[in-house]
Formats: sequence, C-alpha cells, structure tokens
Amino acid sequence: MKLGIALPNAVPATPGQAITAWARRAEHLGFDAVAVIDRVVYDSYEPLVTLALAAAVTERVELVTNVLIAPQRGTALLAKQAASLDRASGGRLTLGLGVGLRDDDFAATGTSPRGRGAHFETQLRQLRQIWSEPTAIGPTPARPGGPELLIGGEASIAGPRAAHWGAGWTMMVGTPEQFAAGVATVRQAWKAAGRRDQPRLMAIFYAALGPDASALATSAIDSYYAWLGPETVGWIAGTAATDENALAARIRAFTAAGADEIVICPCSHDIRQLDRIAAVALSTTVAG
Repeated sequence: MKLGIALPNAVPATPGQAITAWARRAEHLGFDAVAVIDRVVYDSYEPLVTLALAAAVTERVELVTNVLIAPQRGTALLAKQAASLDRASGGRLTLGLGVGLRDDDFAATGTSPRGRGAHFETQLRQLRQIWSEPTAIGPTPARPGGPELLIGGEASIAGPRAAHWGAGWTMMVGTPEQFAAGVATVRQAWKAAGRRDQPRLMAIFYAALGPDASALATSAIDSYYAWLGPETVGWIAGTAATDENALAARIRAFTAAGADEIVICPCSHDIRQLDRIAAVALSTTVAG
C-alpha cells in the first residue's frame, strides 16, 4: 500500500510557502506521494506549477495530479509541461487525467464540454505519440514513453480508457463500496484488453483532524463543491474522516476494497493538519 497526501493547492487563501512546506514535511514524514487537484474558476494553484514547487524541495516523493482536466488544455503544451516536470524531477510524475464537469472552467479556458470524451481519447493517443516518437516537442521525459497515466472518472468509462492508454484508475470521491465496484470494472477492462500487468488503483478521500475538524471539512467541501447543490455537498462531507478512528477505518476499508494507493485530501493549509493525519495514517498502513 502506498500512501499519499494532497497538497493544499485547492484550499482557498493558501499562502505560497505552505505548498513547499507541506511538500518538504510530507517527504520527511514518510508519505509516498504528494498530489494535487485541478480547478480553473476557483482560488486554487495550478496543478503542474504546484508540483514543480514540490519537486524543487523534495527528492523522493511521487508527484501526482489527481486529476488534471486534459480537455481544457492544449495537448502539445500539456505534453511539454508534463515531460518537463517528469524530466526535472527524475521521473517522479504520475499524470492523473480526467474529462472535467464544470461548465465555467470550460468557458474560462475557451474550450467546450461537448464532445470532451472523444477529444480526451484523442489527447491520450497524442500524448503517447509526443512522448514516445521522434518529435520536435521536447524535452524527452525521464521515463521512456512518458509519465504513467491514471484515468479518473466513472469506472465503466474510465476503466477501458485506462486499459488502453494508462497504468490505472483513480476515483475522486466516494465510498469504499463504490470503489470496490469500480475496481471490479477496471480489472475486467484490463482482462478484456489483454493486459498482463496489474492496474494501479488509487482512492482519494477528505480528512480533517483536531477540535475543529468537522467545521473544517464542512467549510472546505462546501466551498469546493457548492455547484453540485446542498444534497451532494452534504453527502461528500459525510465521506470525510473527521476523527482518528474514522481516518484509520477509512484507510482499512479502501485497502480491503482493492486500493493499492490512497491519497488523503486535507481541508486546511495549516501544517498541523499534515502532522495529525500522518500520525494516524502512516501507523495504520504500517500496521496493515
């Protein structure tokens, strides 16, 4: 089991120095990865820029986008940015990609949500071509063929895409039961594609610890997901771990559901949250 922590790049009002402080501390504490999420129309740091900051102050941790919305970006520039980060970090980038949902993000980037699924599949093919074949678009990624790709989204759609172009699947928010169903779908897609390797299976959930944990989780999730409406926001908030026992139980449940990688997403940029989460999460994974 690999355990990652999301950097607070999408926590509003996060100071820039918090990004590098979290990355350094996460590596020191023993996390396997640092991760970022992606929004345009929000008070958040751009994912690849955030990971570049993290790469500059770390040496070991994997750098993960979970997920970056590919159809809102030009493919050639995305390929160049990802290859640059992978090369500069010594091959530590894992590029989690998704199609996106928010109309305002598409409008702000001058792109359209219509046909985004087909466009996304074209992008996946083109990314591999740019990274694998002779091209004027450099640099060459550190890893042959480019960074590993994780495909995010509904497993019935993301699973076949991952089996064709990627290394695995990631589910953004949900329950361990939903994750287990997705794992079965992805494994079937792997089998149908004739893959002999095993898919990477990444789960992510929110956590906040301490005396104000519930308020932190509710505030952060309501701010980020308000566009989905109060019922869905309330459901997502209910999936957050807001005490030590719940955090340990959630890690064990996702592990039992088939996750081989878990990313915990914070609800505050206060670095004490990182220490509190680490004290529980890292001991839980060590204990098995």
